[in-house]
Amino acid sequence: MQIVTSIQRFVLLLVLLATAQFAQAQDAWKLKKDEDGVQVYMQTKEGSPFKIVKTVTVLNTTLTKVAAVLLDVMKTPEWVYGTKTCSILKQESPQVVYYYAEIDMPWPASNRDFAIRISMSQNPQTKVITVLAENQPTFTPEKKGLVRIQHSAGKWTISPAGAGKVRVEYVLQVDPGGSLPAGIVNMFSYEGPFESFRSLQRQVDKPAYANVKIPFIVE
Repeated sequence: MQIVTSIQRFVLLLVLLATAQFAQAQDAWKLKKDEDGVQVYMQTKEGSPFKIVKTVTVLNTTLTKVAAVLLDVMKTPEWVYGTKTCSILKQESPQVVYYYAEIDMPWPASNRDFAIRISMSQNPQTKVITVLAENQPTFTPEKKGLVRIQHSAGKWTISPAGAGKVRVEYVLQVDPGGSLPAGIVNMFSYEGPFESFRSLQRQVDKPAYANVKIPFIVE
């Protein structure tokens, strides 16, 4: 039981990490969990043992607040479960940031880390915001005792959903590295985005984002 709990926690931590865009998947999305306004789907991907996960929810918030939370990478530990540390590596522009994070793992598993390039854009007609997170495994040197995540792919889509509401969709596939079997990773992978999306509503409601303004985001 302790081994399974550790593996589950590991996947909960990893499954919201992101990079780049996706290859074509073969199977239809299958609903795995639907609770508290959060739906989590899974899909197989050609050539990979790791499943793709899609998470969807509708929040009582604004486009600007969701965008601000995603760009505020230093606050990631407040809502992405198990994130030990985050630090900005490079601020390329207001819409593009490189950052590093370490994921705290229970013994005997080694902590994971990653370097990511996040880029945000908005369609001026639809007002839909797209956030891509491109994996940059060589952007910062690897650290002794940590397993560097080498392969992942993810995309946020943030859309207007009526007065005072925003639809948030996140699609992710990640290979956590190390020796964890794909079957075990897939078994628990939908729980991580579910828990993090529940935390996302609380995060956007925090006073720090009450009056936030982002010049390149239009409501």
